[in-house]
Amino acid sequence: MINLPNILASLRIIIAPLMFWIILNPEFFTDNGYHITWNYYFASLLFVLASATDFFDGYIAREWNQMTMLGAILDPLADKMLTLAAFLGLMMIGEASAWAIYIIIVRELFITGIRTVAVSEGISVKASWAGKVKTVAQMIAIGFLLMHWPFGAELLWFAVALTVYSGLEYLWGFKSALLKDSNS
Repeated sequence: MINLPNILASLRIIIAPLMFWIILNPEFFTDNGYHITWNYYFASLLFVLASATDFFDGYIAREWNQMTMLGAILDPLADKMLTLAAFLGLMMIGEASAWAIYIIIVRELFITGIRTVAVSEGISVKASWAGKVKTVAQMIAIGFLLMHWPFGAELLWFAVALTVYSGLEYLWGFKSALLKDSNS
């Protein structure tokens, strides 16, 4: 179903590869006479705009009662595409630790697998507060890294710690739901 929240999630899907290209091609700006910082500004602006759509699509879907199955699929997919485009681009230009990005990607794949199994078992494993805080921490780390600000690497490792913690929390929630379901 086409509605505003789904359009906003789709917009994130479109912005992700554009931002990735900008991160990897700073010469586009420098060859056209702009200082390299314009590359940072533009990639950061796209990331912030796309991140804002993440808040608004969820808010609008809940407040306007526009939650759809398509939206339930598009929203987390768009989130992952955006953050992974930023993290992989930053890693490829040497601004983010390959180990940190590896841990984040493994966690995302693992949780996606858990969610797939949960859905097949009829179990709902919803996003926790730790998962939401993890997302905010990742977005802040990406912003600092894109702008080449101090403490970006430290913020990335803080986001990694929250990523691992929220992954363990999802795993615990899934295990508890499985046990509750088997006892019913």
